[in-house]
Amino acid sequence: MTIATDVSRFEGVTMAPPDPILGVSEAFKADTNDLKLNLGVGAYRTEELQPYVLNVVKKAENLMLEKGDNKEYLPIEGLAAFNKATVELLLGADNNATKQGRVATVQGLSGTGSLRLAAAFIQRYFPGAQVLISSPTWGNHKNIFNDAGVPWSEYRYYDPKTVGLDFEGMIADIKAAPSGSFVLLHGCAHNPTGIDPTPEQWEKIADVIQEKNLTAFFDVAYQGFASGSLDQDASSVRLFVARGMEVFVAQSYSKNLGLYAERIGAINVVCSSSDAATRVKSQLKRLARPMYSNPPVHGARIVANVVGDPTLFNEWKSEMELMSGRIKGVRQRLYDNLSAKDKSAKDWSFVLRQIGMFSFTGLNKAQSDNMTNKWHVYMTKDGRISLAGLSLSKCEYLADAIIDSYYNVS
Repeated sequence: MTIATDVSRFEGVTMAPPDPILGVSEAFKADTNDLKLNLGVGAYRTEELQPYVLNVVKKAENLMLEKGDNKEYLPIEGLAAFNKATVELLLGADNNATKQGRVATVQGLSGTGSLRLAAAFIQRYFPGAQVLISSPTWGNHKNIFNDAGVPWSEYRYYDPKTVGLDFEGMIADIKAAPSGSFVLLHGCAHNPTGIDPTPEQWEKIADVIQEKNLTAFFDVAYQGFASGSLDQDASSVRLFVARGMEVFVAQSYSKNLGLYAERIGAINVVCSSSDAATRVKSQLKRLARPMYSNPPVHGARIVANVVGDPTLFNEWKSEMELMSGRIKGVRQRLYDNLSAKDKSAKDWSFVLRQIGMFSFTGLNKAQSDNMTNKWHVYMTKDGRISLAGLSLSKCEYLADAIIDSYYNVS
């Protein structure tokens, strides 16, 4: 006879801390103040601060219904039409690497899953190699490499004195990296700072990575969403590939097509030969099989339908310009309000120099806490705000909160 006990086998399992980004949304939902603002999560909102489903996505889904598409398993590498579309969007349809079959592309679970699959590949085939990550970076990057057992270190990126790029520090740290290291780069719209290298600086970064026998690993989460141009936002990646460099590139369609919940993205490995690409792809598939078996189909078909239809593709580009334009307008209004309200002649122009959905305010943790506790503005504790969650009508209120927090909290 077995005697039940009150002691759980899981007594030793501690409570995990709340996610630093998703936890912001949970706190926001619990706040009953009418003035509250959620500037934590990077998800696009309309001027009325409502979620937005792109019209072109609705049309692509209608096409799927008309075709009567089934729900059969995809191959491990994903939907062929999606993989073809995503690599052409990234590198250009006439890119030599694509034409020569030198790109190994595997559909992934958005950007996070694609990064994680690549991390597993690095751990298996380049054991001990480290990944250099910008300081600061997206909060999940370190978690991904930690869980994959890949060592990482940081390179300087953000300069708090200028609220800009510490380019000299960045270059010095990359030069000091051990040969064979991987350098994680944000292809455009750096998260969380919104600060990107200039075209000339990208050339220098490529020079150093080539000279030091390093490998670039791009995280491209905002192609087309940052500037409004798919080509402009992919220019950093294309520069490296045009030089004949082997690179990793993780892609996500959460932002530019608003497919947050579909978990659609890809990992691309540009290789020096088609033979190498074939072998790399086979091993990525081998890693994916026990991890998640095969990817979901719905988001992949949306992307393939949009990119594969010239009319839908042009409509998508127009909607991206609309979304990007709204964020640029909010960014300008916030700068105008900050400049008008601040009587100390502080230069707030860094707000305009940043790009994409985020702005790095330069506020420290105590000041960010004041933004939340006093002003009901929910944001990450590193001072990042998502302009995608801000409306023109709320810019003045946010400017008041930032100025109060900046000057009255040490």
